[in-house]
Amino acid sequence: MNYKLLYQKSLLALGKTLHFGAHSHHLWPDCVQEAQNQYVKDAYRWADEKWGEAIAPVEKECKQLLAQHLELSDPNQICFAPNVHTLFFRLVSCFDLRKTLNILSTDSEFYSFSRQALRLSEYDNITVDQVPTLPFLGLKARFLNQLREKDYDIVYISQVFFNSGLAIDFMEELAQSVTDKTMIVVDGYHAMGAIPTSLKKLENRIFYLAGGYKYLQSGEGVCFMTVPNTASHYRPLYTGWFAEFDSLDNHENTVSYAPDASRFLGATTDPSGIYRMHSVLKSWKEQKIDITAIHNFISSLQAYFINQLESQNIFGLNKMDLIHIQEGTTKFGHFLTFRTENAQQIQRQLRELDIITDCREDRLRFGFGMYHSTEDIDQLFERLT
Repeated sequence: MNYKLLYQKSLLALGKTLHFGAHSHHLWPDCVQEAQNQYVKDAYRWADEKWGEAIAPVEKECKQLLAQHLELSDPNQICFAPNVHTLFFRLVSCFDLRKTLNILSTDSEFYSFSRQALRLSEYDNITVDQVPTLPFLGLKARFLNQLREKDYDIVYISQVFFNSGLAIDFMEELAQSVTDKTMIVVDGYHAMGAIPTSLKKLENRIFYLAGGYKYLQSGEGVCFMTVPNTASHYRPLYTGWFAEFDSLDNHENTVSYAPDASRFLGATTDPSGIYRMHSVLKSWKEQKIDITAIHNFISSLQAYFINQLESQNIFGLNKMDLIHIQEGTTKFGHFLTFRTENAQQIQRQLRELDIITDCREDRLRFGFGMYHSTEDIDQLFERLT
């Protein structure tokens, strides 16, 4: 299938610019404009009644579509929020922060976690242990071994690491390595919509976080979390009135929570992102596109790109500068990462050629999306000559 047909508005607006930043901001498909406009129309039509008449059906179907992709048995174990940080801190607030709190993570988590974790660790009663992700082939053993060193309250780890694209494959073993007292949180932002993921065996054990800004192609302001059915005992301190929306009329000076994932909701938010995410997932369903097909397509583009590197470097970078090759692994997401001290300089040089990439410290990242083709890769290398 020619996926480019789904992105005509974005590609037309970009003109000659080659967008290889799909890991950061994925181009939006055409369907999201209609979805955004539909939200405005619904607000005009229904006013205050829009929450029940218009938004609730869209949210319900969006949950159902997400649940199908993740192989969740119950869509009601999904809740939405404007961003991942909000969801993470809501999980942290389930614990009594006056007592000892032990958190285990890695040194390669995105800032929505790492900044907040660093701030939390300023308290004497809160410790945040970080396992180095490199060398990558030893990460699994290091991480699982560290779990045996201490009783951890929270374990937080990315499925695909933002600064390298390297992907873990031991979520099930992680879940089996700790008791139910340990909260397991998996950041799936760089995996959801890119890497085929089944939570069928994990749905009653892990909290899974992801959102629309990247491979779900629906922009800012819409993230979600899957919540284990066994999480009904958690009472987040950081809570909003949506978390007991269905029982507000019976409110009697007590803080109650919904029995499902809604217990982790906040307060009034902008639901237009849910409209956009719903439109993307609905489009995939109508086009018979699943994440496995997307992954296979992107993998073929990445292989073509690496093959081109065999004969032509990128401002001195070659195949051996790719971090997954240096680390000896074939497990990585939908962006390729060069490790180089010249990352920022090379990014600027590429931008001068109308090629969009991005960098994080010494990592230069090339993201591949459904709107790419081998012709785009050919154009990239032609501009370097």
